[in-house]
Amino acid sequence: MHKMKKIIRILLASLFLAAGSFHQVRADEGMWLLNMIKKLNEADMQKLGCKLTAEQIYSVNQSSIKDAIVSMGGFCTGQVISEEGLMITNHHCGLGQVQAHSSPENDYLTNGFWAADRDSELPNPGLFVRFLVRMEDVTGQVYEQLSDTLTESQRSQSLPGIFKEITEAATEDNDYTASVKSMFGGNEYYLFVYETYNDVRLVGAPSMSVGNYGGDTDNWMWPRHTGDFSLFRIYAGKDGKPAEYSEENVPLKARHFIPLSIAGVEEDDFTMIMGFPGRTERYLTSGGVKMALDVTNPAIVRLREKKLEIIEADMKADDEVRIKYQSKKNRISNYWKYFIGQSKQLKRMKVGDQKRDLEDKFDAWVNADPDRKARYGAVTTNLRKSYEEMSELFLTRVYLSEIVFRHPEILSFSYGATKLEKVLSGKDATDEDIQKAAGPLHAGMEEHFKNYNLDTDRNLFAAMLELYARDIPLEMQAPVFREIESKYKNDFEAYAKRVFDKSVFTTPERLKAFLDKPSLKKLQKDPAYHTATSIMNYYRSSLQGAMREIQYKLNANNRLFIKGLREMHPDRSFFPDANSTMRMSYGSVQDYDPMDAVHYDWFTTIDGVMEKMDNSHHEFTIRPVYEELYKKRDFGRYGSGGTLRTCFISNNDITGGNSGSGVLNANGELIGLAFDGNWEAMSGDIAFDPVYKRTINVDIRYVLWVIEKIGKAQHLIDEMTIREAPPREEPQPAVEMTTTSRPQ
Repeated sequence: MHKMKKIIRILLASLFLAAGSFHQVRADEGMWLLNMIKKLNEADMQKLGCKLTAEQIYSVNQSSIKDAIVSMGGFCTGQVISEEGLMITNHHCGLGQVQAHSSPENDYLTNGFWAADRDSELPNPGLFVRFLVRMEDVTGQVYEQLSDTLTESQRSQSLPGIFKEITEAATEDNDYTASVKSMFGGNEYYLFVYETYNDVRLVGAPSMSVGNYGGDTDNWMWPRHTGDFSLFRIYAGKDGKPAEYSEENVPLKARHFIPLSIAGVEEDDFTMIMGFPGRTERYLTSGGVKMALDVTNPAIVRLREKKLEIIEADMKADDEVRIKYQSKKNRISNYWKYFIGQSKQLKRMKVGDQKRDLEDKFDAWVNADPDRKARYGAVTTNLRKSYEEMSELFLTRVYLSEIVFRHPEILSFSYGATKLEKVLSGKDATDEDIQKAAGPLHAGMEEHFKNYNLDTDRNLFAAMLELYARDIPLEMQAPVFREIESKYKNDFEAYAKRVFDKSVFTTPERLKAFLDKPSLKKLQKDPAYHTATSIMNYYRSSLQGAMREIQYKLNANNRLFIKGLREMHPDRSFFPDANSTMRMSYGSVQDYDPMDAVHYDWFTTIDGVMEKMDNSHHEFTIRPVYEELYKKRDFGRYGSGGTLRTCFISNNDITGGNSGSGVLNANGELIGLAFDGNWEAMSGDIAFDPVYKRTINVDIRYVLWVIEKIGKAQHLIDEMTIREAPPREEPQPAVEMTTTSRPQ
């Protein structure tokens, strides 16, 4: 049976690749816009076993599943699982908040955190959740204000004003926010209206030994045994509306919440995932693939590898640094490994060849008709040329992003003083003007220094600037690098020592003293600020203009390419690339064969956790309470077949931003949380692989077992709606409803 399934999958994949890499209608590929489900997906989903209607998934006028799904902080997804605003997401999504509340005395990273009652739930300044109220196709409104004679530069400059007009109209008589997003490379535009809540409190999180079990070693890998979840609660004002944090706020009365099923997950079961996927590039052409393999990915891997070496050494040496940098380290390492895997799989799948083959087919279709040739004849040639031009400049852009805007932190932090410098330079600046310009630095100072270690950042500063000087062509380097060469003989450690000895941006005491009496001369001479502005000013004056012009050409030709592809295949359903807007993907629970003579089953168990256990290795440490429960086989009502299932895989199409997305069964019940993709399909953001692509999910039964047995948080279990068997066959709401209405 297994061998036959493998043969069928390979045959399907062969047919898929033979047809080109763009978007055949497949149940397991696609991040679909919710307002198109009725037209494009409902029938296919129901053939796979889904018992939901399109209206139950997405409705503007009635409560639907989309009303339980939130964008968490703009970087993850969560879902409401009780009528009192309880929200579940991934552990790695909540890690920053867990870390922010931790200290050597209260080490929630190591020990976990479980609020005993509502008063014990911990506030998180700056964290928000955003509910989608509605989406609307506004392509016509946008295009009626775009003349066909506009250049790409003029078009780009016109769009923000058009978007503003549309979003202002959508939010005129309400407290919502809105944005207009480009779809299909700018061939379509959609309005998204949101309701945002800014009081989100930490309720519970397991220890790192559960929530991050396997660490970097297992990251992006299957089999997996990670309990990647955390719990938050959304609070509102007493009137039920969004409000800033206050002790007087009350738990949100959910418009919609999702029940949990512990009836079990089996192979071939229908799965649906809703969330806010960040970014895919499925329409990327061969030139873009080549640039990724030759320029972008190797550079990011090289820089992050060095960052990790420095940060991990300091974390190992100092417990306080470990707590401060755990979340930062995880963010760096996640995409360090991702880009290694993406490059490997792009080569394995020969994605560049697939893309060139598609471009050849496109050219043949174009050249077969004079009218098409007039519209699309130069598109693929122009795209290849633009990527060649971009590749010559893009290495500098990658280094700028990774070094100036990420780590070391002193560069991005000090660069935040540019507005203050501008005000100080003005002849008529008042004390009020100066203090207003200094306000963001004042406001961000506490948050910045709370998780900052000077020695670590100095080591990063020296190492990153040295790599910049080594890898970026001399003619593309800012003047500060010539100063380092002439004054310090390219001794970057010596330069770093001077910068950190002299800069006001290294400690809160120095910065506060400076901001109390800001001085233009002192700011301009500050070595950290001087380094940051030298690099940024040179980039903007010498490289940014050229890159912008290339990007304009890429945008114009990519828009034409996608338009032509859709015209070339009028009977094929296409979906737009992910762009942090709410999407739905559907598929089923499936195993796979990663390589010759190797088979991966579709679920893992707690027995695998114990097989990996190594208490001398921080990634595979098991706490005593966990081990005791395992020895007793105390799995409660969450066990299956004498063990406890930990994770399972499905062939849903997801990407970054989907972290924390709930996996729903055919009845709309929560059966797991998506938290990762698999190594063999790391090319997925650019090319979907129907044979190898899998989404890795933590089983909701494992989540509930950890909450109840390890967290001793029975009150949270009691708050949820947990179903132990499938609902009856007669029609009933797919999710729990409330009577709360939301004005549209």
